[in-house]
Amino acid sequence: MVVRKVGILALIVLLTFTIGFFAINGIEWGIYEIRPLAEQIPRGLDLTGGVAVVYEAKELSNPELSRDLDSVYQIMRLRLDSEGYPEATITRQGTGRIRIEIPINESNMVDDPSVITQYLVKPAKIEFRDPENELVFGGEDMKDVYVQNNPKTGTGYVVGFDLNPEAAEAFAKATGKLAGTGKPISILLDGVEISAPTVSGVITGGKAFIESEAFTYETALRLSQQIRSGALPIEMDEIEVRAVSASLGETALQQGLFAGMLGMLLVFAFMVAYYRLPGLICCLSLTIYMIIVLFCLATIPGVQLTLPGIAGIILSIGMAVDANVIIYERMREELISGKTIRTSVKLGFERAFSAIMDSNITTIIAALVLLFFGTGPIKGFAVTLLIGIVVSFFTAVLVTRMLMNLLLGIHFKNKSLFCPARLIPNSQAR
Repeated sequence: MVVRKVGILALIVLLTFTIGFFAINGIEWGIYEIRPLAEQIPRGLDLTGGVAVVYEAKELSNPELSRDLDSVYQIMRLRLDSEGYPEATITRQGTGRIRIEIPINESNMVDDPSVITQYLVKPAKIEFRDPENELVFGGEDMKDVYVQNNPKTGTGYVVGFDLNPEAAEAFAKATGKLAGTGKPISILLDGVEISAPTVSGVITGGKAFIESEAFTYETALRLSQQIRSGALPIEMDEIEVRAVSASLGETALQQGLFAGMLGMLLVFAFMVAYYRLPGLICCLSLTIYMIIVLFCLATIPGVQLTLPGIAGIILSIGMAVDANVIIYERMREELISGKTIRTSVKLGFERAFSAIMDSNITTIIAALVLLFFGTGPIKGFAVTLLIGIVVSFFTAVLVTRMLMNLLLGIHFKNKSLFCPARLIPNSQAR
């Protein structure tokens, strides 16, 4: 039994450090390559450099402000994607503001912020073209675009639009030629095709609609917003624009990582020196914690690592250490009172659980408040803190306990390996 427990513990240590090594350095195997986890984590503006812009609606008293800002959000998202900035983030701030952050990467080097900011608020070019790429009409010829129930079936949704007389006549001619051929009329936004509906018949009167069996209200609304994006539905004023250099971001990242690594090493040294064997278990548990956190940051969609985010990780490491300290102090109290090592470990976890649970729940509530009501860097802090707290609770309550139980299976009898001998009435386990 002892040999089995030693083997399991040794295997866990080996797997932990092997996975940790590959997580830090990556792995290449023939044509396959897995990059280091740290390189797979998307980085925010303050680490990569780039541009941050804040826009505010000119008419804050507009009763349709929320709906119009949703349209602005969709339009700007489409424009950024079409210009090669898929990593850019767009967030709502307060009731009337939109914040856009565009990080620098290998495919987009932001040299002049004014080029991007002017593009975001300029009118886009909407075109309807036939299969021969001939222009039928443009966005300026459209009087209205809207979502409505399908007039044919009364259920489902379609995107309807109204045209001026000149465009209505051109559209009637084009649909007359294409009716029954199964060929589409392409809808292009700044030269990028966003839809290609086929023509079912001649369309006259300047009113038409686009239907699809796949349309939900959300997808129909998105298409209508894209078609309407020839102009923003409300005027937006640029109230803030700033650029961060890539070199400054890299320096900040290196300093943040150095601080984190130094803090971890100091924590490891303290835990081993003060708590003896349980301190070693804590070091192993914290290593597993860091691997899981890196994996979560690299795989959870929408997560970006920022400087406040690094602060959130370091704070959650402190919470993870704090949980282990609470457990070990309760264990030490039981050892000092004369209980056996096994009983002390069992009671230590039981007595520490409520304190650990309370502290983690209060921190999670605070992180959720920051996540839902914070903006920009504050959200980055909240996301990493939330991930770190959840993982730290898992490792402290489950992983550390499992490792301690394996350690107990080796039948250590000297209490001084768990607590200084001078504090124990009888250092020999009973």
